[in-house]
Amino acid sequence: MDALTALDPRDRALLGAIQDGLPLVARPYRAVGERLGMDESEVILRLARLLRSGVIRRLGLVVRHHELGYRANAMVVWDVPDEEVDAAGARLAAEPAVHLCYRRRRHPRWPYNLYCMVHGRDREAVLAEIEAVTRRAGLAGRPRRVLFSRRRFKQRGARYVFEEPGHASA
Repeated sequence: MDALTALDPRDRALLGAIQDGLPLVARPYRAVGERLGMDESEVILRLARLLRSGVIRRLGLVVRHHELGYRANAMVVWDVPDEEVDAAGARLAAEPAVHLCYRRRRHPRWPYNLYCMVHGRDREAVLAEIEAVTRRAGLAGRPRRVLFSRRRFKQRGARYVFEEPGHASA
């Protein structure tokens, strides 16, 4: 039996209630609790327990950059020697313009191992910011590619509870 199957009905209902996002209100946990017959503190305690147990890996925010006026989104990749990539990644992640930074394994036809995202209102601003963070992170001279997004994909959080049509859970 996996962790999701072992959930009690209230945890399962809570996961189902938040998987499409929290309500945009001042007290989102209270609003979720009101829908489920729980008080705000029960919602918070249950979510904390689900996070500690690993059923929920993280509770975060999905930002829709385009709607906020950030229409130029670039993934920047560098080829950094493996013995330097952790330190370079830490410097890069500390940059306010960097919204996501992570390391990936190299591929035989893709030598890049350090990735980050930079968002801005236009390409020129993003390219200028990339030059600045590259210099400050000590990555000038390292092989690099800048890949601007050309289309948007639906962004959403994890799906924990799946319902078959006509079968609502508790």
